[in-house]
Amino acid sequence: MLVVALAVIALGVIVGVSGTSWAILLVCIAGVLAGEAMNTAIERLADQIEQRYDQSIGDIKDLAAGAVLLGSGIAALVGVVVFWPYVIG
Repeated sequence: MLVVALAVIALGVIVGVSGTSWAILLVCIAGVLAGEAMNTAIERLADQIEQRYDQSIGDIKDLAAGAVLLGSGIAALVGVVVFWPYVIG
């Protein structure tokens, strides 16, 4: 995710996005990175609580990962909306 975030920032600099677009992109980047950090924290905490496989713990991990996937997907859509005008000229 850090590589993608850096690529988005570099592309924003190259095409010269507006201040408002920068704000939107940075909020999306921060949201996805924060989601990743929370997902990692939840997974590590769950592993400390139960070392053996447990269906409930697995469900919790899946929900946390799904939240990151959802946030990443929405951030990607925002990226398309922000960068599309620069792509089509």
